Amino acid sequence: MTDEVQPKIRVLKAPAVRRGELIDCAQRLFLSRGYEATTINDVIMATGLSKGAFYHHFRSKEDLLEAIAARFAQQSLAVVESLGANGARNGVESLNLLLAMGSEWKLEHITELRAMFTTLLKPENAMLYHRIVDAVYAVMTPALAAIIEQGQRDGVFAPGDAGVAAETLLWLGNGRRAVVIEALELAERDVAAAVAMIVRRVRAEEAIVNRILGLPAGGVQLIASESQLRDLIVAWREAEAGADLAAS
Repeated sequence: MTDEVQPKIRVLKAPAVRRGELIDCAQRLFLSRGYEATTINDVIMATGLSKGAFYHHFRSKEDLLEAIAARFAQQSLAVVESLGANGARNGVESLNLLLAMGSEWKLEHITELRAMFTTLLKPENAMLYHRIVDAVYAVMTPALAAIIEQGQRDGVFAPGDAGVAAETLLWLGNGRRAVVIEALELAERDVAAAVAMIVRRVRAEEAIVNRILGLPAGGVQLIASESQLRDLIVAWREAEAGADLAAS
């Protein structure tokens, strides 16, 4: 008597759950292999779905890229929206609270951020990186402009055009990326020197932001404190050590 082959049981999941799983899988593959080197068939094989099931949710690899970028954008927007529950009283407080919350979030997610940051900066992931930046800025610009407008109503900001000011602040921060990369490489040898490098850049940015918003010196705080920055850099180093230990 031969054993009967049991039919494969199909697991039914809600469309939103299945879509989320596809985005998770595509993000892992894009980061590990590069966007250009990853095919739709790679995603289908990794998830174990049929082509029909895949195309029910996404029409192309470009759609997957858009979905990943949109997810990052929504996560950034959620941080801004959470400000309403923190009782900030004016535009300066709202802006500095947003910056402080960003630092706290980075410290809490440092291991994932290190993996994401180092892979996104690879040449093969340039398209994914820029698409994510564009999507995040698309939602963050009006959110940041709303905070600046709040400061205008409170009489503490005088930027002229709030939308342009928001765009300028975001791109000023993006321009810091090369300095941060250099500092993180330096931190492998000298944490204090790495902290000093970032602090010099940030203090210069703070002076520019204060001028844009019409604030006195010390108005905007792009980093809460040098000790918090040092903690973040040390955690970054430890995140690499933890990854190496897990791989061994």
